[in-house]
Amino acid sequence: MIEVQGLTKIYPGNKGIKGISFRVAAGETFGFLGPNGAGKTTTIRLLMGFIKAQAGYARINGLDCWRDSTEIKRLVGYLPGEINFIENMSGEEFLNLMAGMHGQASVLRKRYRELADRWNLNLQQPIRKMSKGTKQKVGLVYAFMLDSPVLILDEPTSGLDPLMQKVFVDTILEEKSCGKTIFISSHIFPEIERTCDRVAMLKEGELIAIEDIHVLRQAQQRLFEIEAEDAEDVRKLLDSGLEIVHCERNRVTLRVYGDINPLCQILAGIRLKDFASQTADLEEAFLHFYLAKGHKDE
Repeated sequence: MIEVQGLTKIYPGNKGIKGISFRVAAGETFGFLGPNGAGKTTTIRLLMGFIKAQAGYARINGLDCWRDSTEIKRLVGYLPGEINFIENMSGEEFLNLMAGMHGQASVLRKRYRELADRWNLNLQQPIRKMSKGTKQKVGLVYAFMLDSPVLILDEPTSGLDPLMQKVFVDTILEEKSCGKTIFISSHIFPEIERTCDRVAMLKEGELIAIEDIHVLRQAQQRLFEIEAEDAEDVRKLLDSGLEIVHCERNRVTLRVYGDINPLCQILAGIRLKDFASQTADLEEAFLHFYLAKGHKDE
């Protein structure tokens, strides 16, 4: 459904993307990961036909994203990373305007009202008075109300609180079950982990890996801080063969990638006074995966 081959767009300062290639199958949910500034938004702007590539091409459903950009916009439900609204409108006025532009206004009005209820969105509020999170919800309602076969979402949960992030994940899973092709750009690992089939990882404008989501999970590290009862229990932890990050008196910090069963087996044999865990953020998991594949930073 989405095909990108050798796509290149470089801005002054060597920013942008450099010869990236990937495919997204029909019905697949594809995550596009990378730290801020990696080139995710540039890629999406090329997919939407807003800018022209310097080399390579992008196609959606066989249509060239630059030459056929008008048809692409009819095919895609799109959420930009930064949304520019008509500030003197209410949420309802904006969505009515968009519904009228796309045709089938009565059908779209019914759909956006159902979505607004789900997102706990007050459509009567003027957009200029909305918070960033509320504006994000209006953008999401617009993207989803079109019932498009393809969704392209750039940092979709930016500004949303945890409850609304869960609503987003549930909505994506529903759209996925309907056979939609979904492309999500993000730097937030949990939402990608819960929704995507495969993940592409972008670093400094270059695509460094495309993997099934279960493989990426194995790259995600967790830190465990354990306070043992006495020195004998500490010694069991130190002799476990697990990676020790820090040890001070009876408190030991370990790093584990993927499977935690070996740690659980060790913990079953010691006496604990305290236990805490922390999942590493995306950039750390991303860097570990990158280096584990044999790449080295320049």
